[in-house]
Amino acid sequence: MSPRPKVGLEINEILEAAGEIADVFGIQEVTLANLAKKLGIRPPSLYNHFDGLGGLRKKMAIYGINCLYEELAPSAIGVSGDEAVLAISNAYVNFARKHPGIYEATLMAPDMEDEDVQQAGAKVVELSVRVLQAFELKGDRALHAVRGLRSILHGFSALEQSGGFKMDLDLNVSLEIIIKAFINGMRAS
Repeated sequence: MSPRPKVGLEINEILEAAGEIADVFGIQEVTLANLAKKLGIRPPSLYNHFDGLGGLRKKMAIYGINCLYEELAPSAIGVSGDEAVLAISNAYVNFARKHPGIYEATLMAPDMEDEDVQQAGAKVVELSVRVLQAFELKGDRALHAVRGLRSILHGFSALEQSGGFKMDLDLNVSLEIIIKAFINGMRAS
């Protein structure tokens, strides 16, 4: 039996449904047909909210980046220095664990230079720069450090999601060791 059609869908409801598909089945399964089926509507109805699959991918990227920010921001409250870097690092990796499809969507905007995508990403960068302020990094050096931290966290998350860590070792301990090495490297530079 098909789900009952929904009247007056809001974009956030649509993106949440797309995120559920992505988290369970992978981002490649987020198609207009699959999304419409999940929502109990006809695929053409989705064109009221975005321009085809490319528009959906853009909205999902922005949605995912905003979800990531909402996970990171509270982890940085009331902490600073090493503790703050460890907190946002754990929040980042935990977000990727809980929402692998939504996390993947953050990287799949059709045009990463799009102003709306850039604006969403800027919040994450600004938060990261604020967390790294304790290390007295300014200007480009702060941005290089943010890139480095993101590279570590994305690499760790991607390897974990693809099953790349087969050894019987606690992944959270591995992450903590890696982040502490990053912190020590920032102090040494």
